[in-house]
Amino acid sequence: MSKLTKAGRTILQLLKERGDMTVKQLAEKLEMTTMGVRQHLQQLEQEGELVSYDEKALRGRPTRFWQLTPAAQRHFEDRHEELTVQLLISVKQVFGEQGLDKLIAQREADSLALYQDRILPLTTVKARLDKLAEMREQEGYMASVEQNEQGYLLLENHCPICAAATACMGFCRSELSIFQSLFQDLAAVTRTEHIIEGARRCAYQVTPI
Repeated sequence: MSKLTKAGRTILQLLKERGDMTVKQLAEKLEMTTMGVRQHLQQLEQEGELVSYDEKALRGRPTRFWQLTPAAQRHFEDRHEELTVQLLISVKQVFGEQGLDKLIAQREADSLALYQDRILPLTTVKARLDKLAEMREQEGYMASVEQNEQGYLLLENHCPICAAATACMGFCRSELSIFQSLFQDLAAVTRTEHIIEGARRCAYQVTPI
């Protein structure tokens, strides 16, 4: 939980473990004054970590509760990458290389169908590439397009499937194959930079035919 005060980290941890809490409840757990807790809550709210809501009480004023936002989940350990790698290893052990290849082939077919539906109606290399970058951006690849002397570069500054791709290079071969299919008869697509091989990003050269 970087870039947080000790009290801020504790507040997030308490809300994660116990669910929504009031200022008074947090103050008791933190052994702080309610005024001190409110200052930390306001700071966390400004940073997008917390939101509050009011709940009607039987008597008097409504009670205000504080809860984590989806953005706050980044401060907690996420082992989905480890689980993904373990599952891939298990698939290989149980079904062999052929089973793993079938899994990758199915993912490739599903992804290609989705991309084709939105990209193939576009008739120019630039239009298809812009739409592909838009879709990849939505998938978490931090994608963009740049023009160069040979044509265009599709740049991906992040790989959300990096752990899986490191464990099984078939995923990377599959993605390159998908891109080549999308530009068949319009452009040649080659990978020029590869995160898995130590590059800062993945880059694909798209050269119009």
